[in-house]
Amino acid sequence: MKRKALFIGVWVSVYAIAGAIPVWAGQSPAADLASRDAATGQVTIRAIRLMEPLRIDGHLDESLYSDANPVSEFVQMEPDGGKVATEKTEVWIAFDQRNVYVSFRAWESHPERMIANEMRRDSNNIRQGDCVGFGLDTFFDHRNAVQFEVSPIGARTDGQSTNERQYNADWNPVWDVAVGKFEGGWTVEAAIPFKSIRYGAGEWGFQARRNNKWKNEISFLTPVPPAFGMGRGSFSASLFAVVTGLEVPERSQTIEVKPYVVGNMTTDKTAVPQILNHPDGDLGADAKYAVSQSLTADLTYNTDFAQVEADEQQVNLTRFSLFFPEKRDFFLENQGVFTFGGAGVTSAAAGTTSSGSSAVPGDSGETPQLFYSRRIGLNATRVVPILGGGRLTGRVGRTTLGLVNIETRDDLVSSSPATNFSVVRVKRDILKRSSIGVLATNRSIAQTGSGSNQGVGVDGTFAFFSNVALNAYIARTASSGVAGDDLSYRTQFDYGGDRYGLQLERLAIGDNFNPDVGFLRRDDIRRNYALARFSPRSSTIKAVRKFSSIGQFTYTTDGAGRLVTRMVDGEFAIEFQNSDRVAVGINDDYEFAKTAFPVIISTVRLPSGGYRFRTGRMGYNFGQQRPYSGNLLFEKGSYYNGDRTTVTFSRSRVNVTPQFSIEPNVSINRVELPVAGGSFTAKLFGPRVTYTMTPLMFASALIQLNSSTNSLSANVRLRWEYRPGSELFVVFNEERDTLAPRFPATRNRALIVKVNRFFRL
Repeated sequence: MKRKALFIGVWVSVYAIAGAIPVWAGQSPAADLASRDAATGQVTIRAIRLMEPLRIDGHLDESLYSDANPVSEFVQMEPDGGKVATEKTEVWIAFDQRNVYVSFRAWESHPERMIANEMRRDSNNIRQGDCVGFGLDTFFDHRNAVQFEVSPIGARTDGQSTNERQYNADWNPVWDVAVGKFEGGWTVEAAIPFKSIRYGAGEWGFQARRNNKWKNEISFLTPVPPAFGMGRGSFSASLFAVVTGLEVPERSQTIEVKPYVVGNMTTDKTAVPQILNHPDGDLGADAKYAVSQSLTADLTYNTDFAQVEADEQQVNLTRFSLFFPEKRDFFLENQGVFTFGGAGVTSAAAGTTSSGSSAVPGDSGETPQLFYSRRIGLNATRVVPILGGGRLTGRVGRTTLGLVNIETRDDLVSSSPATNFSVVRVKRDILKRSSIGVLATNRSIAQTGSGSNQGVGVDGTFAFFSNVALNAYIARTASSGVAGDDLSYRTQFDYGGDRYGLQLERLAIGDNFNPDVGFLRRDDIRRNYALARFSPRSSTIKAVRKFSSIGQFTYTTDGAGRLVTRMVDGEFAIEFQNSDRVAVGINDDYEFAKTAFPVIISTVRLPSGGYRFRTGRMGYNFGQQRPYSGNLLFEKGSYYNGDRTTVTFSRSRVNVTPQFSIEPNVSINRVELPVAGGSFTAKLFGPRVTYTMTPLMFASALIQLNSSTNSLSANVRLRWEYRPGSELFVVFNEERDTLAPRFPATRNRALIVKVNRFFRL
């Protein structure tokens, strides 16, 4: 009996002790997860190891949340930089063998004032309302990170930040998130599978951000200078907190496969011969293989991009080529690896608005891109079928690698012969936040249809202190039958403080510089550029956050030393505490054209010669806190040897409900020129209507009426992520000719159904 009683007593004791053990294996109950250096604000966080997975339901009811003190004491970036956030935010970081967990408890003094008007995944509007975000520097290189954001109604977005400046919002890993509400605010639970990210062993970097939109307040876990703005502040991995205690699993050789099947019905009356209601179908697959813990190979066969949304059309007010962003998934992951020479990188000198966007573009677009992925699989507006290919991207120590090899098919419709495209990118981290690299490209058949084309360049990015950067490159191309004057180089100095900004640049592009796998706006130029900004914060007017005065000067000559472009631009702006912004500006421009050229519409051509024109403008930006928002811009002045009046309403949005929105974008240009047919009005209407059923299912329609091309087009898409990583798309595209009698005649039409399935082996 005594032994039996002792046996029962031991088991009762064990059961009682086991019942008291939390789901986490920490040091002690109520243990602190973080320490903060009072002098620098640097935070060190201890990640908690869990004995069992968290239940991702948005309810913070597991013992982790009561037994471990959270990370808190967020610091404002806006409006009162350096002060403690006015609303309390708590964060926990935990992990098990499968996932890293990040949880938030966001206290809110006035929940009824919260602004959450977007539920669709990956919408840019998510960060324009109330939300929380976090970044993970998984290699602890203080340069690159993966980013995640969540709104109170469950909308999510994810992306990759590269070199603390560039952001790729089209990276779509598999992860789980849920939100909840409590009497004093809202909560978030997120689980990021280790298999969905690339990482190194040891310490990681971590940053968290909170947006209180009704206050227009932005706060971070670790202090971020107001000059950085929300975007750069979120990407500045060198300012991240340090995460210790992570015991990450060894990276297995994971294989991810996503086969697809697609069916379509196509009409194309512009093709020769015409295609009328032609049924077709196809299948293919993408695969991802983890070569090592930090290197990933992507393979594609019979690639199809039928689900990609249509480009938003633009009215071209210049004589040069327009740039359209890449939207195809295969080319988007790790896209920042292939950025060369600082092209497309937002200038810190131009400053930022309270929403984190650049107040004035820092890169005019003149900087050529040595690699522009839209050259692969597209010929103007025609799709060129891709047979297959692969990419290898990632890191080996302090070296970043990017390799691409793609083969396109012979296509009679687009008059494109079978072509091989290859790109090699190698970049080495040096010093604390600097790098040097080389990029080489090859196209087996040039765009002219004969011979080949190659490009090679060396570039460097050197960052000093927190606001000083120097970008430089030198590159050369080689095209069959062309020799000499094929060099391009750039040197750019950039300083972006909160109160002052300065940028100086020298850019040269030879007459025969021709990156056939890249993008070139124009050649044969020698460009000198300067920008200066003064942005004092208001200390007396409560409604005003800051004033901003910006001056820009451009002086561009050709290879013979003749002036071809001179631009003098000045702008004064007021940014209000509620995120509205008003700006007035004036520019004085000079353009010289060697030959006659068309403007806006192809039927109006201007003679060669020099033209000087002045334009005044006034714009008002309605902040996203409003039921309606957008940028309203009015411009009037001379245009070449005539006059132009422009009204534009862009980046607009009407929030009918958090699930239903209308984005009416309008551009009207009235042009009067002293040539035959020189008086006309170019109109572009592009409303987008979106209805979101759930954060993972939405339908949208983009309708575009363009008088310059005499076209009426529609792109209607349904996207449903029916399980993590697996998607169903139903797409309807149509373009009509508005010059046809009666109802506009059909140019082309397609109904497409595509389904893919994600497998992780």
